Amino acid sequence: MDKELRVIISGGGTGGHIFPAVSIANAIKAKHPEAKILFVGAEGRMEMQRVPAAGYEIKGLPIKGFNRAHKLKNIKVLWDLMKSLRLARKIIKDFKPMVAVGVGGYASGATLYECSKMGIPCLIQEQNSYAGVTNKLLAKRVQKICVAYEGMDRFFPADRIIMTGNPVRQNVLDSPLTKEQARESFGLEPDKKTILIVGGSLGARTMNESVQRHLDIVAESGLQFIWQTGKYYNAKIMEFMKDKNVPNLKVLDFISDMGAAYKASDLVISRAGASSISEFQLIGKPTILVPSPNVAEDHQRKNAMALVNRQAALYVEDAEAPDKLLPLAVKTVNDDDKLRSLSENVKKMGLKNSADVIADEVLKLIK
Repeated sequence: MDKELRVIISGGGTGGHIFPAVSIANAIKAKHPEAKILFVGAEGRMEMQRVPAAGYEIKGLPIKGFNRAHKLKNIKVLWDLMKSLRLARKIIKDFKPMVAVGVGGYASGATLYECSKMGIPCLIQEQNSYAGVTNKLLAKRVQKICVAYEGMDRFFPADRIIMTGNPVRQNVLDSPLTKEQARESFGLEPDKKTILIVGGSLGARTMNESVQRHLDIVAESGLQFIWQTGKYYNAKIMEFMKDKNVPNLKVLDFISDMGAAYKASDLVISRAGASSISEFQLIGKPTILVPSPNVAEDHQRKNAMALVNRQAALYVEDAEAPDKLLPLAVKTVNDDDKLRSLSENVKKMGLKNSADVIADEVLKLIK
């Protein structure tokens, strides 16, 4: 490549968009250390902190989503959209990218729309089994669409789709610990079956309720539990637990080493975010998925069903979780044949080295 490589990466809003974006940037940098990479995000969203923390420059657009509850507020939203398109155009003209990457989220809509108008080749990455609004709108304007699930030609032109999977955290895949060492690192017995309950960094209320409601099952199960409550709920839960004696339940607000947590566990109870599911697929981890009902287009339920339909995960509705989740988990973890079949089936769905594969597709677009 004769000229200096210049790439714009745009999107964000949630960790599920930001993590893949940074992973793709890192993979491009590994192949071309001289590459100049500029991120474009939405002002006030978490990418404005997360991207600089990962070592990349980011510009913010004043873009927001449409307000479905208060229609009049959308006059301001439209005004901000027009402003964002103008600002995106200026950022692109100043930076002169050779290629643009969109990972979903409002900012990527404005940025890739303007890039495509200027004839800059574009690639989008869709993390979920149900395509997001922004990516659906951009689909006809881009050259390549990287996906993680089969059947995405429901949303996108089939001739532009490439099955790449989602980038995942490398430390999750590469934990040097044995199962026994991983359990001991959490202060647990090394040879006892263990269930990991994790509701994301902030936590999940219904999953926490299901543990609180069934402490008797936990105590009498003969199993061990690692319970990540989430920072938001932790103080209340620690208050609730202070007079309870359940030594086989390890309560944590946050788990920094998810690789060790996964390695320690025989079964994971989790939300159905795209990044988490990709991790379970690559490590072959038996899982009970409890999709969050509070996400756009109900995409977590659709992610979960993509696994359930292939006997690669179990599934409990959020509303039913407080009653059904813990009894099902205890029954499942004691069924070795069930654990084995879940592990084998979920592993078949894993796609390795996704960030590298996507980076290669980005580089192929440069004229």
